[in-house]
This record gives sequence, structure tokens and C-alpha cells, in this order.
Amino acid sequence: MTIWQADFYKYPSSNTEKNIDWELLICDQKGKIIVQENCLQSQVNSAWLVNQLLPLITKEKPEKIQVFRLQSLNLLTLASKELNIPIEATRQTSALKKILTQRHPDWQNSLKLDQPPPLPLPENLWGEQWRFATLPAGDIVDFFRDRPIPYLQLPETRWPINLGIASNRPISGIIIYGGRQSRYLAQWLDSINPVSLHYIPTDVEQAGGLILESGLSDRWVLLTFKDQETTNNAKIFETRKKESQNLHFLLVQPDDSGMTYTGFWLLQNES
Repeated sequence: MTIWQADFYKYPSSNTEKNIDWELLICDQKGKIIVQENCLQSQVNSAWLVNQLLPLITKEKPEKIQVFRLQSLNLLTLASKELNIPIEATRQTSALKKILTQRHPDWQNSLKLDQPPPLPLPENLWGEQWRFATLPAGDIVDFFRDRPIPYLQLPETRWPINLGIASNRPISGIIIYGGRQSRYLAQWLDSINPVSLHYIPTDVEQAGGLILESGLSDRWVLLTFKDQETTNNAKIFETRKKESQNLHFLLVQPDDSGMTYTGFWLLQNES
């Protein structure tokens, strides 16, 4: 599958402070640059993008184009629709962000999207119980990819073996036992496109919560707790994430029988 990662962003031109240039940068998932073109503010529209993309897709048409920046999304969506190329809004564009950081060090802050305050999880989706858990890195893909799980997010770019993570490394995660709400919770989670989980301490580190980041910039209060034991486990959760390149998981199942799984998401922190 050929996947492109694209950014179309305006930045101050070195020629004049009032003049604004835009840069179109497209690469593949391995970081190979496909196109890098500039245009003036007065030229910016979807037609200009179509003219840049059309010669490229006659050679090799991608399965989809990934876009991480909200400001780029609308124009690239219009152009891609005309060319019949699906657009995926996702933060997981590490190859593109690496190129942008190397070529434009002063753009570093622009790669971090504005984040709104976290919203509470809809009350009708709360599960019955939850717990921290770990899975051996070497078991994750083989265990989950061939199971009949209705909602499964297991991208190859996050497979532990592809990240060079040792097979015996414990990968931390969260298991939610949803009971009768299991299907509805997993369906909702899948619709918001989960990205990562973060422990946020409060009340002198004796309470806190887990924030779920999703989509391009959305944030949700997934879980809260007030006891010291859970707080300690949350700290261990964060430590293990750092030890495994921020790889972690979210698993939803009806109960703890281990017979049925409703949703599994292999997650990784990314700005």
C-alpha cells in the first residue's frame, strides 16, 4: 500500500515581511520526498494543489494521503476529492514531521497543534471496571490480528518488531470491562480515532486521571481515580511507555473471562 503524508502550510517569506509563501511538502511513509513546492498567498487554492498532484498520480497513485495539520486539511481534501484520493486526518505522520523539523527548525512549535481542554466521556458509555495491564511486545500482533474483534487498530508502523522493541519488553495499557456497554464504548472510541493515553496527576499526586487524545487535537477524560495505589500504577504506566518508545494499548472487553474482545487499539504518543 502506497501512503503519502502531506502538509500545505503558510510561513513568513524571507523576501518581505508582508509577503506570505505557502509550502506543499509530500513524502512517503519512509521519508522519501515526493514533491516540495512553494506558492504565493494569492495562488493558494485547491486548483493549484490539483495541478501539483496530477502529474504525480499519473506515475503512482497513493491509496490515501495522511494530513496532520487542520489548516491543511480543507484544501487538501478538496483537491484529493477531485482526484479521487482518500484523505486521512491523523497525527501519525512521523516521516513528514521529521523532514519538516530538519528543513525548518524554526517551525518546531508549529508542529504542535492547539489542544482544547479535555471533555468528559459521555456518561452512557462508562464501563463497569478498568485496570492497568501489560502485554509482552512479542505477543501483541499475533494474539490480536487474527481474532474476530469488531474494532481493531493495529497499524504495521506500530508493531513492536518494526519499532525494534524487544519481544519480552512489557507494553503497558488499559483494559476496560464494558459489560453491556462494551460494544457502544468500542464503537464510540473507534469513531474518534484514539491516538494516545496520558496520566495527569492532581491533588498532590494522590489523585489523577487518564486523558485520551484522539483525532487531530481532541482530548477526553477517559478515567479518574483518587487512591494512592492507582496513582502509583499510573506512574508505572507512564514509565513503561517511555521505555517502549511510548507504545501502549487500549483494550475493551465485556468481562474478564478472556473469551471475547470488543476493541483493541495499539497507540503511540505523537505530537
